[in-house]
Order: sequence, then C-alpha cells, then structure tokens
Amino acid sequence: MSSFATYLIGYIIFVIGLAVAAYLLHVQGQWIGVGALILIGLGILTATQRTKPRDPPS
Repeated sequence: MSSFATYLIGYIIFVIGLAVAAYLLHVQGQWIGVGALILIGLGILTATQRTKPRDPPS
C-alpha cells in the first residue's frame, strides 16, 4: 500500500471519529456532513502534498 493511501485511510478514520463525537454532542447532521466533507478535502490536499516526490535539484 502506498504512503498516500495509508495517510488517507488514517485521516478518514480521524474524520469518522470527529463525526461520531459531534453526533454524540447532538450537532445537526447537515453540519456534521459539511465538516466531514471539508476535512476529507483537506486530508486529500495534505496527503498529496506530503507524499508527492520531490523535484530533483537543478
């Protein structure tokens, strides 16, 4: 499994944990969905940035 996939799986597990916590705190479902969508988008951006190969020095 690539490091990108590992990072993304861990991040999705983190987002699910936050969504469950928000549900237990009686946050409305629409806001849990909006927050989860934003966090997953940030996770994809961060995973791409951290796992992309570095450019060789010129």
